[in-house]
Amino acid sequence: HLKGSRPWAWAEETLEELMAKIVGAKPEEVALMNGLTVNLHLLMLSFYKPTPKRYKILLEDMAFPSDHYAIESQIRLRGQDVTDSMLIITPRQGDDTIRTEDIVSVIEREGDAIALVMLSGVQYYTGQLFNMEAITRAGHTKGCLVGFDCAHAVGNAELQLHDWNVDFACWCSYKYVNSGAGGLAGAYIHEKHAHSVKPTLMGWWGHNLKTRFLMNNEMELQPGVNGFRLSNQPVLLVCPLQASLEVRHHTQRGCQLSLCFSRPIRTVFQELEKRGVTCSECPAGVRTAPSIRCSASVLMLHPEIFSTIHVHISDVLKPAVYQ
Repeated sequence: HLKGSRPWAWAEETLEELMAKIVGAKPEEVALMNGLTVNLHLLMLSFYKPTPKRYKILLEDMAFPSDHYAIESQIRLRGQDVTDSMLIITPRQGDDTIRTEDIVSVIEREGDAIALVMLSGVQYYTGQLFNMEAITRAGHTKGCLVGFDCAHAVGNAELQLHDWNVDFACWCSYKYVNSGAGGLAGAYIHEKHAHSVKPTLMGWWGHNLKTRFLMNNEMELQPGVNGFRLSNQPVLLVCPLQASLEVRHHTQRGCQLSLCFSRPIRTVFQELEKRGVTCSECPAGVRTAPSIRCSASVLMLHPEIFSTIHVHISDVLKPAVYQ
């Protein structure tokens, strides 16, 4: 645990400075641990504190299923009514994305009853990059806590979680941080909460590292997000994340492209895959992230992206493909 070139006891802590730069945070505000949904539950246990007057959670329509389920279960855990407590914001009729002014308007109108604003950084289905700074500011103005699921934003769009004053966030590492499905996830808590927000659930990895291995069963809780750690992180998950982190335009989107077609989606998806375009199929379209090798677009310029997509899409949509 304590010897060698990569001691297990603090293997993940050697990566937190690298990850902190990607999310725009201080190293002590970031912890690498668990999976995304586990971290979301741990954070919501401490940040979602409903009262008779302030009990709602604001989330976007078509949120990633795991987020929706986690929020729903956290509401039930508190004995609240899900229908009354989940405030879901939808796009305007005819729009595919949710306008920032509409999110701010809902917060201003409903804010006195909102305990937590919990949105995505980048919407997984549409690829919309939410204005996290404006949303956080609006939430705080009304006394709400604000958190983000940054699964599709980390490594995809510029983030400044600390400067934007975001209360908490979580993310995975297997999309745009390229460390594989089920890879080590991340959690962030702003330093202003370091001594006021405590974990509801505790484990020995949240204990002060200097005395952790004394095994005296007297908890010396680390401040901030580090106190939320539960167990020794899997070293085999730390390694691919380190490899990814070491190699490393905000216009309402990151590098994800969500493409919709009037042609049968299954055929479009299959034809794109035949041409080597890595994408995933959705009910009304396909999602892709142009890049040289993997899903993180760090090496291609706009003209290259346009050329690649234009050539492949034009080829796929030729009438001969559907005969």
